[in-house]
This record gives sequence, structure tokens and C-alpha cells, in this order.
Amino acid sequence: MSILAPVAGDAAAYLARRAHWSPLEIAFWIFAFATIWLFPGKHLILTETAILALFALSLDLILGYAGIISLGQAAFFGLAGYFSGLVAKYGFINEPVVALICSGLVAAALGFVTSFLVLRGSDLTRLMVTLGVALILGEIANRYSNITGGADGLQGVTIAPILGMFRFDLFGHTGYAYCLIVLFLCFLAARHIVYSPFGLSLRAVKGNALRASAVGIPVKRRLVAIYTLSAGFAGIAGGLLTQTTAFCSLDVFSLERSADLLLVLIIGGTGYLYGGLIGAVIYKFLQDWIASLTPQYWQFWIGFVLVVIVLVGRERVEARTAALRASIIRIGRRMMTRRQAAVGGAAPDGH
Repeated sequence: MSILAPVAGDAAAYLARRAHWSPLEIAFWIFAFATIWLFPGKHLILTETAILALFALSLDLILGYAGIISLGQAAFFGLAGYFSGLVAKYGFINEPVVALICSGLVAAALGFVTSFLVLRGSDLTRLMVTLGVALILGEIANRYSNITGGADGLQGVTIAPILGMFRFDLFGHTGYAYCLIVLFLCFLAARHIVYSPFGLSLRAVKGNALRASAVGIPVKRRLVAIYTLSAGFAGIAGGLLTQTTAFCSLDVFSLERSADLLLVLIIGGTGYLYGGLIGAVIYKFLQDWIASLTPQYWQFWIGFVLVVIVLVGRERVEARTAALRASIIRIGRRMMTRRQAAVGGAAPDGH
């Protein structure tokens, strides 16, 4: 026990250092919430961006931290979207926050059930199984059109005011603030997970599953747990889409919706949480800008940008900006140290 105590202490100190918020992170979220007042005319597209960011975060949890590639995140997204719409339409759950939580739980339950199928094979098998789950659910939704609305979509959905006070509006003001708060809370949960011992064990599994199993990490249980959590996050994103638009269609189960997530993570990067957020912002606004220039060929230019990113290599771009990021972090830490020293020096005078 005496030999292991210093090692445990060092590990705890390492985890605490990794979980420390950097000045760049704080500035990122301050600016994100400031956009509520800075860009009131862009709230509709910002709402879509926040939902896409949360959706991409769900994929990053399994792809960036556990190495599970998937084309079926739309299954959880769509199931929760229809669940959220149906409970609101028929008055089963009137409070949007409660309905959103229930939507996430329903998607997480589906993720838990399907995780045992997904984790049995290799990457190619996982791609096919996850895609198959999404296609099956899409076909079920199309088959029971008397419930889901089929190709016409789920219509007649009325979303009650949030907490009975904040009513959704046509300009997306309430919807954007709502989505941004939910995104931030989910990000906090994901950040706590990846910086915990559980998150470190996931990185070990991704690096070498056999070696991780040899040192005592329950590989299968870890993968089932993170896959279930990822499904829950995707379900919350799907519930947000239905609540902010008061509509849900078969498009939520489409392959394109899952493929968009891979494009977002290609742009932003995987394995550091902010990749999905930054990639969603770039992808959504790039799509909006190109579509305004060439409505017919915007997909061509999006593909061209992705090809350039792959050829140039995101690592080269990150290497060039690494020095700038390091300088900003050092300046922020020095300012915080000086402020703490000033507060510490002023304390005796106050007494």
C-alpha cells in the first residue's frame, strides 16, 4: 500500500491538471453565449449549428475516444426526434425539458440494446450494422405512417413553453438559447467523462484493446457504456431538432445525416471534444455561404474543401497554430497567477 500511494497521488494530480479549464476554453464559451445578443438575426442557423454540434459530439465520444466508427447515429437521433414529437403532439409529456430528458433515455436504451451487435465485429462490420439499424428504423417509421406521418412527416406538433415561461418563437430566439444551454450542459458531462479514469481507460482501449484487457480493463463493458452514452447524446440532439422546429420527418434517419457528422469531424478533428463543435460551426456556415453563392453546386464546393483538407493535412495547419495557442495559454496563466498573488497579498490588509 505504501508503494502504491505515491503513484495514486501522482495519477490524481495528473487527472486534476488535465481537467483544468484553459483560458481558450473559457473564452470559447463566453463568446458562444455572447452570440445570443451579438447575432440576433442569425439565431435560426445558430440553432441548427448548436444541434449539429451536439450530434457531432455524440459521435466524437465513440470515434475519437473509443475508436468505434459508426454510420448509424441517425438511428438514435431519429428515434428520439419522433419520440419527442409524439409525446408533445398527444400531450403525454407537455414540459419540453422533461420530454428532452426522456428522449435521451429512449435513445440510450436503443444504444444499449444494439451495442452488443455493434461491438462484435471489426470496423467494416460496425459500419454495416449501425447503418442497418438506422435504415430499419427509417423503414418502420415509413411503414406506420398513421403514427409517424410517413413521407409527409409528423405534423401538428405543438411544443409548450419551456418551464411554462419561455415560448418558442418563429425567429429562433428562445430555441437558440435553449439549444445552447443544453449543448453546454452535455459538453460539461462529456468533458467530465473523458477527463475521468473512465475516459483514460477508453483511450487505452482505443490504443490497444488486447493490452488494455491484459492490465485489467473490462474492454467490453467500457465500450458498451460509452456507446450507450453516445446514443443518449445523439437522442438529445434529435429531441432538440423536433422541439425547435415542431416537425419531424423520415429525413432524420437518412444516411446523409450520419455522413454529415463524419464531415464535421473531418473538418474539426476527433478526440478533443471541441472538434465537433468547431467543425459544426465551420461546416454549417460554409454550407450557408456557398449555397447563397451557388445554390445548385454547393455540395461540389463542400467536397472540394474536404479534399483540400485531406491533401494539405489538418496536422500541418494545427502545427502552425500550436505556437499561437501555447502563447495565449501562457499569457492567460500568468494573468491568473498575478491576480491570485495580488489577492493573496491584499488579504492581510483587509484584516
